[in-house]
Amino acid sequence: MTGRDHTKVHEAHHIHARQAPQHFYNSQPGPAYVHDMETYKKMYKESIENPEEFFGKMGRDFLHWDRPFTKVQSGSLENGDVAWFLNGELNASYNCVDRHAFANPDKPALIYEADDEADNKIITFGELLREVSKVAGVLKSWGVKKGDTVAVYLPMIPSTVIAMLAIARLGAVHSVIFAGFSSGSMKDRIVDAGCKVLITCDEGRRGGKTIHTKKIVDEGLNGVDSVSHILVFQRTGTEGIPMKAGRDFWWHEETAKQRGYFPPVSCNAEDPLFLLYTSGSTGSPKGVVHSTGGYLLGAALTTRYVFDIHPEDVLFTAGDVGWITGHTYALYGPLALGTTSIIFESTPAYPDYGRYWRIIQRHKATHFYVAPTALRLIKRVGEQEISKYDISSLRVLGSVGEPISPELWEWYHKTIGNENCVICDTMWQTESGSHLIAPLAGAVPTKPGSASVPFFGVNAAIIDPVTGVELPENDVEGVLAVKSPWPSMARSIWNNHAHYINTYMKPYPGYYFTGDGAGRDHDGYYWIRGRVDDVVNVSGHRLSTAEIEASLGNNEAVSEAAVIGIADELTGQAVIAFVSLKNSAHPANPLEGESTADELHRELILQVRGEIGPFASPKCIIIVKDLPKTRSGKIMRRVLRKIASNEADQLGDLSTLANADIVPSLIDAVNVQFLEKLKKK
Repeated sequence: MTGRDHTKVHEAHHIHARQAPQHFYNSQPGPAYVHDMETYKKMYKESIENPEEFFGKMGRDFLHWDRPFTKVQSGSLENGDVAWFLNGELNASYNCVDRHAFANPDKPALIYEADDEADNKIITFGELLREVSKVAGVLKSWGVKKGDTVAVYLPMIPSTVIAMLAIARLGAVHSVIFAGFSSGSMKDRIVDAGCKVLITCDEGRRGGKTIHTKKIVDEGLNGVDSVSHILVFQRTGTEGIPMKAGRDFWWHEETAKQRGYFPPVSCNAEDPLFLLYTSGSTGSPKGVVHSTGGYLLGAALTTRYVFDIHPEDVLFTAGDVGWITGHTYALYGPLALGTTSIIFESTPAYPDYGRYWRIIQRHKATHFYVAPTALRLIKRVGEQEISKYDISSLRVLGSVGEPISPELWEWYHKTIGNENCVICDTMWQTESGSHLIAPLAGAVPTKPGSASVPFFGVNAAIIDPVTGVELPENDVEGVLAVKSPWPSMARSIWNNHAHYINTYMKPYPGYYFTGDGAGRDHDGYYWIRGRVDDVVNVSGHRLSTAEIEASLGNNEAVSEAAVIGIADELTGQAVIAFVSLKNSAHPANPLEGESTADELHRELILQVRGEIGPFASPKCIIIVKDLPKTRSGKIMRRVLRKIASNEADQLGDLSTLANADIVPSLIDAVNVQFLEKLKKK
């Protein structure tokens, strides 16, 4: 795909942040590492103009090296041969565990908030070192060595973090598979990565329900003979869990045979640390490859500077390590800094909507990092719980997974932050490894809805998708790209480097293509518009779906909206909007109450016409109970696009959907509210 193919963005480059508030929120005063905008600008300029010196110093300051690197960076984006910290050797497990265990063994490393709060526990750095060493010893006894891939299929429990660090301790490559994936999705990832060992558990617990994890594993590995060993952690201790002789072994029995210290294996900075699979619209999932040195430094730097994390702080990242957010900001970022990390097994609604706030009150969390999806849920049905708890320990509030709307930003700032916290709206990807665009707490004033400014080393650019030319001025719209390498960027796709080059480097030669549309306003702040394939071209008007969604969301009846474009004989593409409503706004079944639906349909059409223009009017507004979302909170618009295009039999990989069970109801809603009406016309 060439740059000329990415034409689905605003036609007028000067249109920017149309409905977003333009006033700044000043960061809170205090002893921040970067204490003002001028300091940020100076450090950012140095990171772009002299990355060798800037990141060389950062690499030496933040990481422990077994062997010093001899060159900071080589290679180019265009050639796809980027490398950082050449000839340097280190171990990620040592950097995250040993050096902190030696200095302060009794400091909490992990605070485990279990599904059942009676099972909560705290694990110190000293305890973490012993447990990681024992699991590393087990894996070593099974023949796992540097470069081997090991799969981890576990819920968000301490053993998951221990397993990841144990694999890294050996110089092996972990491939974490989210424990909510089906047996088939798990199998695909294990086979693609060539894993010979899998670490899992007997059962999981989530929202008070039991998940039959080992049963799913057995189903997925039926007929897969390449997995020689499975280590099974007893999460629930339920009797009668099937164990295959010679392949399946209990965690507690095997670790009891190992000593409490296992020496870490030195790895080259460019050796892979982990694979993390992403799903596309077609084909099998792709394993994104992250390096050891560059990734670990990116995780540490962004955790420290974006969140302004200090040694005494407690970071609560409400994300699973089955996704990149959990990898970077629940595990590697905070632990590399020796910071206490809260890991959360349950849901924000179990046993009630006060769960998040009890966690923050109980552990005096200073930082809270969560997806807008969870915030919308709480705002909608759980807001009354917030005032019951003392969450005044919070200093920084983060948002991740999707752009946060200005309205929700304001609510987050006032209701959760009590107008005393910095809001860090962070833009990044599995492929970026760490934050690309985000404010630095304590330094960068923020704007509701804007991801703000690029992080150190991220040479961000806005490109005109029609000409492929960079737009260097402010007040522009286009696609977001990066024009020089940064340390934590993914190095490849597992066993498919050509796909890596074609996807990220070929669309705009000399640039890394993020796949997102974006604007840069008059202050140089970035506004993320969403994926470029989520932009509609109607009669030559290139419309950001995010803009139409924002207009629909301004209606008091609307909970969430997702806009897609489908082929249209007359206009090229037509706007189709999927809308979920607030509890009181519509009958429980969105397919009932036709007159109410028709009235709301007209009201929403007029709203879009009035706020954006007649050309932006949706051809159809489909009322649904919920929208299809990934576990990280992103609306999977390609599913909606396929269904609305009458291609429900071509949905592709749905393994990343958190609520795949709603797909049949979406198909029914489209058939009744759209396709059947088209036939009548």
